[in-house]
Amino acid sequence: MNILKFLTRLLLSLFLLSVISGCTENTKHESTGEYFDDTVLTTKIKSTFLGDSRLKMLDINVKSYKGTVQLSGFIDTQKEADRAVQLARTVKGVKAVNNSLIIK
Repeated sequence: MNILKFLTRLLLSLFLLSVISGCTENTKHESTGEYFDDTVLTTKIKSTFLGDSRLKMLDINVKSYKGTVQLSGFIDTQKEADRAVQLARTVKGVKAVNNSLIIK
């Protein structure tokens, strides 16, 4: 019976430690809330790109960090690059857009 109580307490302690560690900052010095906000921002931008028939979504990589968006990948024309930057800037929460798109 004592072993069962010990194991239960051990598992509960490990669970609580994992929950608490999830609330700490990550290696980029970004809080959990900021990380979540950037994840949502990236998803919104990708959705915007997906809804635009002039962009090839699969060729554009999107990463966000504290509201700054990094666009990278290979595209066919300068028009596509300009369109991607324009669309990314229209998403609420975007502070800046860094364009690292390369034209094939």
